[in-house]
Amino acid sequence: MGQTPYPQPLVEAFFDRDTGTFSYVVYDEVEGAAAIIDPVLDYEPNGARIGTTSADAMLDFVRERRLKVEWILETHAHADHLSAAGYLADILHARIAIGRGIVQVQQRFKTMFGLGEEFVADGHQFDRLFVDGDRFNIGSVQAQVIATPGHTDDSLTYVIGDAAFIGDTVFAADTGTARADFPGGDAHRLYASIQKILALPEDTRIFLCHDYPGNKRDAQPQTSIAEQREQNVHLKDGTDEAAFVALRHKRDATLPVPRLILPALQVNIRGGRLPEPDANGIRYFRLPLDQMGIAS
Repeated sequence: MGQTPYPQPLVEAFFDRDTGTFSYVVYDEVEGAAAIIDPVLDYEPNGARIGTTSADAMLDFVRERRLKVEWILETHAHADHLSAAGYLADILHARIAIGRGIVQVQQRFKTMFGLGEEFVADGHQFDRLFVDGDRFNIGSVQAQVIATPGHTDDSLTYVIGDAAFIGDTVFAADTGTARADFPGGDAHRLYASIQKILALPEDTRIFLCHDYPGNKRDAQPQTSIAEQREQNVHLKDGTDEAAFVALRHKRDATLPVPRLILPALQVNIRGGRLPEPDANGIRYFRLPLDQMGIAS
């Protein structure tokens, strides 16, 4: 594909250690335009307490640099953390965007959570539903959307200048790739999506959504095409589709249900907003029993 012609944005990473999530502020330093990618809303499950410390750190950064946040970009409806998109959009007057596949995700989980007629599963909770090939700008920096499903129906990669934000397609090379056993997941589609990412220009900066380093190293927000091709434990040595799918199926069968999947999905399919309060003024999450055997 050759060298990317786009200006290089500046990227600031924020790491939420509790969920292993990287969020980003990506910005055009000259014009001061910015986007926030995959922001985290703090959630303490034992007491069902919501917090905004992680999101407020991003706000502080934006304000210190006098950036104008135009977009809050979700790579997909996350199952491992609650999104702070709604909280940040209300403060920053930014547009929230996600992949059009969110409609299928909403329809599936509306049924599981028994949501009523007040929840309309048509994606209107987001300001923009991107599809493959869509383009937009952050200041003078050009951005392109690549549909990268397989982990979820709505998974996207945002290529912003020379930086690609790849969501949960691949992780750090020593960790591998995303699971494909969520409802709507598909290991064959995930393999095809990963090939799209590996076909990007060699100088593309690859930014991860998650890292789980344990005690062996520091969390790593950035990787490269070469590193993924040569060292990713699920992809190296020219792993073909059949081998990858077999590996992914075997591994997925051993993985636990994500710790925050039930509250996270109820927020994230709403564009990062909490459920409306009941008549008593209290908000509630619904916990469907015996529904989260993941593969389906």
